[in-house]
Order: sequence, then structure tokens, then C-alpha cells
Amino acid sequence: MPFVPFGWYAVLRSKELPAGKLVSLHYFGKALIAFRGPDGKPAVRDAYCPHYGAHLGGGKLVDGAVECPFHGWRFDARGACVRAPFAQRPPKVAIGGLPVLEHSGLIFVYVGPDEPTWEPAVIPEAASARFAEPIDDRVRVRIHIQEMRENIVDESHFHYIHGQAEPPVQHLQTDGGPFAEIKGRIRRRVLGRDLDNTFDCDMYGPGVMVVRTHGPTLSVTAIALTTPIDDTTSEIRMLYLLRKPARAPFLVPFYKLVFKRLAFPEVRHEMRIWDMKIHQPRPVTLPHEQGIKALRRWYQQFYPAESADSSDRTTRSASPPS
Repeated sequence: MPFVPFGWYAVLRSKELPAGKLVSLHYFGKALIAFRGPDGKPAVRDAYCPHYGAHLGGGKLVDGAVECPFHGWRFDARGACVRAPFAQRPPKVAIGGLPVLEHSGLIFVYVGPDEPTWEPAVIPEAASARFAEPIDDRVRVRIHIQEMRENIVDESHFHYIHGQAEPPVQHLQTDGGPFAEIKGRIRRRVLGRDLDNTFDCDMYGPGVMVVRTHGPTLSVTAIALTTPIDDTTSEIRMLYLLRKPARAPFLVPFYKLVFKRLAFPEVRHEMRIWDMKIHQPRPVTLPHEQGIKALRRWYQQFYPAESADSSDRTTRSASPPS
């Protein structure tokens, strides 16, 4: 599988990029920089100066333009060179970049061969006073991001890893395009109590997923951001937004503590498994395990056509003779 499926990816939270700050990033096998232009809008551009190859992340911002730390060349938010010391006019060169979108407290970039024709939806909970400041958890793992996404439709692991009595019944719905939705139910025992929560999962392309778990005791919106780092490593960043108790908002710190103590060990256990697993093009599945195959069919649209064709040929050739 190509290690960067086409789509939108969140590379920063908005608060991590204040005005006047220059941030170095490394995603998609590339060195990148992020900053805000004079209008306050974020820009994400290639990190290396076309003049002599210096990393622009070591420079500074001057009037909303990045100044190279080596020779003082400056590049604006569109990537164009706007100043080169001792030159009568700026050279007609530019640093490449990615389309950028900002909403829901996140800065997204688009990776693909053409301009984007769709956008991830706004996440209302990110700006709602009814929800607490998110629990922010970020981990890097030796795995492809598609396998991270398959986790949500892996019915059996909910029993074995997450303590559910039996695999949940899930329904994957797609629109024929980059959006998909999963509805299901989670039943498990926590701290001596039986929890019975429904969940709705919205997927916006390969890199953004929002899982809303609804229950009488606790409601959580989890924003799952999966982003390729290079051809062997991926990042998963989870933002857990807990709904504040209407009559006891002072309990939020306690709720967060309990949530982390319950959820984080399970998540870390999964990470250790991911870090050591391989990709099985044709997994041996049981009759109730339909989710992974369904998600893989939907996910193929985010790869170049020739890659999808090759994957299909590999799948067919791996089939046992009839």
C-alpha cells in the first residue's frame, strides 16, 4: 500500500501555532514548516530553502514571511520568494506547500495529486462549552494508517482487548465517496457497573475519524487523527472530549483521571500489538467478522488507481483454488 493515502490530515492543533511562531514538522516523508501569514491564516510549506538547502525551521518570521537562517532569503505564506539580500529583485522561485484548512481547533493539510474536492466536516464539540478541554494523547507506531483505521471495525477485538461480553453488531454506511459512518453498541462492565452505550463513528477520508459514544453515565467524543510520518511509521493522535456533568462540572478532573486510567492501558496494549504485527492482505476471518473487508473496499479510493488494481490482483491471486 502507498504509505500516504490521498486525503486530509491534521498536523497541528490551532493553539500549537500562535501568530509569530515557526513550527517544524515531519510528515508524509517530508520536512515541513508551519506558520501564520500576516492575515493570521496558517500555511504549511516545504522546509528546505531552494537557494542552498538550509532548513527554514531554523529561521524566523519577519512580517509574516519566513526568513532563511543561512542567507536571509524570505518566503511568504504562498511560498514565493519576496526578498533576497543584494538582489535587485527577488528570484522567481518558491517553496512548495500543501492546501491548508483550519477549523474545530485543528490545522489540516491535504495530500493528493489534485486540488481537494471535499473537506472534513466541522466538529461542533471542539468549540462547545458543554465539553471539557480534550485529553490529548499522541503515539507513533510502526504500522500503516489503514490498519489503525481498521481497528474500529475489528469486531472481535472489542471482546478480547476491551472487555465487551461479545463482539458488537456494527453497520458501515458509505456515500460512495470519502465519507463513511459506522453505528454500533458497546456493552461492558466498568468499575462494577454495566455500561451500555451506543456509538456513532464518522470517517472523513483516511486521516480523520470522530467517534461519539453516548451513555447515561458518560458521553465522550473521540477525535482520532491518523497521519503517515514516513514509509514505516504512523502517528495516531487521540483527542478525547468528555461532556461535562450538567449538575456537577467540578467533577471533570475526576472523570478525566478515571477515563485515562481505564482507557490508556488498553490503548497502549493495542499499540504494542500494532508495532509488532504485519499486514495480512487476506486475513482468515470468522463469519461475524465482516467489518475489515468492508472498510478495505471503501478505503481503496484513497490510493492511486494502479495501486488499487494491483491490490485487487494480489488478492485474487492469493485466493485458494476452487
